[in-house]
Amino acid sequence: MRASVPAPVLTREHSSTVPADLRAARRVLDCADEAIRALGESLDGAFSRAVDLLLAIPGRTIVSGMGKSGHIARKIAATLASTGTPSHFVHPAEASHGDLGAVTRADALVLLSNSGETAELSDLITFAKRFGVPLIGIAGRADCALLRAADIGLLLPRTQEACPMGLAPTTSTTLMLVLGDALAVALMERRGFTPDQYRELHPGGALGKSLIRVCDIMHEGGELPLVGEAVPLREALQVITDRRFGCAGIVDGDGRLVGIFTDGDLRRCVERIAPDSKMSELMTRSPRTASPSDLAAQALADMNRHNINVLFVVDPNRADGRPTGILHLHDCLRAGLQ
Repeated sequence: MRASVPAPVLTREHSSTVPADLRAARRVLDCADEAIRALGESLDGAFSRAVDLLLAIPGRTIVSGMGKSGHIARKIAATLASTGTPSHFVHPAEASHGDLGAVTRADALVLLSNSGETAELSDLITFAKRFGVPLIGIAGRADCALLRAADIGLLLPRTQEACPMGLAPTTSTTLMLVLGDALAVALMERRGFTPDQYRELHPGGALGKSLIRVCDIMHEGGELPLVGEAVPLREALQVITDRRFGCAGIVDGDGRLVGIFTDGDLRRCVERIAPDSKMSELMTRSPRTASPSDLAAQALADMNRHNINVLFVVDPNRADGRPTGILHLHDCLRAGLQ
């Protein structure tokens, strides 16, 4: 059999051997990379003032743009809303036909236009000026109508569109997108936005599942299968049967979790124990536990790693060491974790 020859590694130095479509793709990425670096270097106090403004308003951030800028505006609004800044998109053409009613004096406007002269934005700009709605403009020309009207102007660096004709919005929309992401992240950090808040806004899908905590799905109170160290096996087995977790947690006189006894333990030692054997003689000491604040995915990984089906939950912030919950493998699976 003829040995296969590895495909040559294509480098930028050997551009003549690179297919035209890859050259085009790399040109687009190079343009974007250069433009993003220029944007980062150009940011100044206006960016911080924009963050201050959006933090200070009691209402929502209304984002708008026309055409390709409008598609970017939709994404920015969605990112802001999902990261703790109430926001939504208003189409500028629809705004002129009644959707201006969605904008209140408690809100702020963020308008996007590479040229800064987009006619469809004029009614939004006029509305903002008439009713004192704060206006942040994002544009690619310093002397444009949008930035002249804006309370805070964020100027995009002058860059070449990646399209071979230099016409199709490519690099310019990339800059708008990353600038919107930068605003969203800066606002998150200034608000102290937490993973728990993020989970509340993303209850569905993989993101929501990955942020479920043990306390969200654990069993509490009277459901816990707990017995004392001096309890005989026959009584412990009744608790195990009634609670249906396949185990019992063993607690000392102060209610501190000191051990665990499982169905598996019973099978392994059935030939050498008697019904009156005490749990202190049979239990596995220092069982693995989870904290209520642990991610459920971490608890599931711990169960898989140690080949166990259940974890008692002990809050490390409580000095008494008492179990506050119990988490079974099936609870994680029902929550959609894998």
